[in-house]
Amino acid sequence: MDEEYDVIVLGTGLTECILSGIMSVNGKKVLHMDRNPYYGGESSSITPLEELYKRFGISDSPPESMGRGRDWNVDLIPKFLMANGQLVKMLLYTEVTRYLDFKVVEGSFVYKGGKIYKVPSTETEALASNLMGMFEKRRFRKFLVFVANFDENDPKTFEGVDPKLTTMGEVYKKFDLGQDVVDFTGHALALYRTDDYLEQPCLETINRIKLYSESLARYGKSPYLYPLYGLGELPQGFARLSAIYGGTYMLNKPVDEIVMEGGHVVGVKSEGEVARCKQLICDPSYIPDRVHKVGQVIRVICVLSHPIKNTNDANSCQIIIPQNQVNRKSDIYVCMISYAHNVAAQGKYIAIASTTVETSDPEAEIEPALELLEPIDQKFVAISDMYEPTDDGTDSQIFASRSYDATTHFETTCNDIKDIYKRTTGSDFDFENMKRKQNDVFGEDEQ
Repeated sequence: MDEEYDVIVLGTGLTECILSGIMSVNGKKVLHMDRNPYYGGESSSITPLEELYKRFGISDSPPESMGRGRDWNVDLIPKFLMANGQLVKMLLYTEVTRYLDFKVVEGSFVYKGGKIYKVPSTETEALASNLMGMFEKRRFRKFLVFVANFDENDPKTFEGVDPKLTTMGEVYKKFDLGQDVVDFTGHALALYRTDDYLEQPCLETINRIKLYSESLARYGKSPYLYPLYGLGELPQGFARLSAIYGGTYMLNKPVDEIVMEGGHVVGVKSEGEVARCKQLICDPSYIPDRVHKVGQVIRVICVLSHPIKNTNDANSCQIIIPQNQVNRKSDIYVCMISYAHNVAAQGKYIAIASTTVETSDPEAEIEPALELLEPIDQKFVAISDMYEPTDDGTDSQIFASRSYDATTHFETTCNDIKDIYKRTTGSDFDFENMKRKQNDVFGEDEQ
């Protein structure tokens, strides 16, 4: 370990593993350490089921009705991948897709007036949907056509809207869309967690709706993908990429000290040895004095023996409860997967409800989601602090990632990765830099 590295990475969460993979592909010498004996940090999948019970301090062992413990891989952070989003692009460019199998999530649903409705995924579904009345549907269709044709580089498509000045609220008014449709568009299509976006310039919202519809167009059922065996497979795939390009991995390695000289990082001390480095990338748990708390997320993992009601018995789905529907500032989400994804025993389902904490009683806040899941065989409640770095790392050359937020997909995580990449290398993130070099597969083609 007593060596000099370009970059040392602490923690094997998804953000850290993607960055170490990219750095390795770009020829940097990388050492990647984790104090845990498993990959994934905060974003790991826990197996066997006994381990999950232990982790949440439940003294009983899982009942026999839960099946074999090793058939379970339970995500601690519930997220899906947007089919046309940035993480899928990263997987494709690095060819990490060869280590993973994905399934399309079967449907996305939205909560309205105590019931759940399928988010229309085609024009035909939109016209048949009970979410809106007849005239509303026509106006909504007009709005969708406007969004689909919108091109920020072609003013002819603007229809009097200025992408950098007109707010999204004004665009909704222009198309005369009612409150329910606005809720549904902003929260189930553009996937905003709060209503702050209404006052912002409309370009980002238009691009988010485009991302949703383009992701949907790829597979038809929903815009989301999910990896077999759970999200813990993702960091491991990128760790493998890093290792192929000479990255060194050490799990179960305590970090005793981050060694500084003259205000910037020069190495990491572990078990009496110091590995030297020019830069350090890590998750917030390794540098508590360089991050600050920005809020909390509650996540409740629920084991069910049945699909969720009113989802056409889907074996995977997402449910969005827009904040307006339950008098909150931020949305509540449910991600549900099942034995069909090799993450649970035969006939079992895992639904994870999550939201940003707003009061001193987070469990009461998430109750509307849990009511949709009854009966629940077993639940595991986690309330996690969210952290972000206090500075950009320029002086210290220590670059911290942000905690995983309550969104149901990986777009914000990818933005963090691009941001850290820019701060560490000084140049804008470019997907081309992630491509494996030709003839650079080190015998992988024979597999």
